[in-house]
Amino acid sequence: MTTTTPPVTLDAVRAAAAQLKGVAHRTPVLRSRTLDALVGAEVHLKCENFQRVGAFKFRGAYNAASRLTPEQLARGIAAYSSGNHAQAVALAARELGTTAVIVMPEDAPRSKREATEGYGAEIVTYDRYTEDRVAVAEALAAERGLALIPPYEHPHVMAGQGTAALELLEETGELDALVVPVGGGGLIAGSATAAKGLYAGIRVIGVEPEAGDDTKRSLEAGRRVSIPVPRTIADGQALHTPGELTFSVNRRLVDGIALVSDDEIRDAMRFAFERLKIVVEPSGATPLAALRAGRAGPLPRRIGAIVSGGNVDADRFAQLCGRETGQPG
Repeated sequence: MTTTTPPVTLDAVRAAAAQLKGVAHRTPVLRSRTLDALVGAEVHLKCENFQRVGAFKFRGAYNAASRLTPEQLARGIAAYSSGNHAQAVALAARELGTTAVIVMPEDAPRSKREATEGYGAEIVTYDRYTEDRVAVAEALAAERGLALIPPYEHPHVMAGQGTAALELLEETGELDALVVPVGGGGLIAGSATAAKGLYAGIRVIGVEPEAGDDTKRSLEAGRRVSIPVPRTIADGQALHTPGELTFSVNRRLVDGIALVSDDEIRDAMRFAFERLKIVVEPSGATPLAALRAGRAGPLPRRIGAIVSGGNVDADRFAQLCGRETGQPG
């Protein structure tokens, strides 16, 4: 008889929380009577848009980077990302007194590249349409002797991301359901591990954009499936297949996936700005979109939702949240 140890456990999430104490922000949990009335439930929003670098990604990046050996830190860190993970690894490296080299696509938003460079990272670009970012990053890391920290396929990254749900449940007590955005699957893998480790009966519901439903299809098929690279305003969720490690967790712990349209995401961003007074990026708004549009199915009494980030520049935010909808992202 053989047993397989899961890549992330509740103890690992708790250890990550200890590692992050005093480094990552303990982000606020917001409530809104207007939202509760619209949804027909008591909603608790864990606002990771107030996290360092503006997104939950700092949790996993720092947890992984801080566990490298002194020799590895002396050589430096590599990562691949077009956005939040890039900034998170760059900041984690700076906090730990080392250097970071980030592989980013040539057409990455200028604001994200500038923010990553602002944390002291070196940028190496690639063509996202003709080159494989993982292969580019792995070759670079091997050539320079760097420790590679991927955006979600890493046990310490998943454990770090799970601290968002751990903090939420420490503040709220037992919830009936937890709604989480799904991209590569690291946030929901860590969050589901924490949530179900504390409260076995909690339902964990992932949210994907309609065009990027690779995790939903994979869960239905019982195996990882690939889709064409999706076109959606939720750029943080524009992946073509779930991670291998993350899917091994999510196929056991995630109870379902809700899909939302780009217009529903826009409406959620606008609602968050006008009624909650917070700025949320498209991927971070998907749980709110699912709740407001009734996409998450019949809802229990007390719900938690992770607002995963707020990294959207002013011009794009104005474009997305203007009253004219249905325009290309």
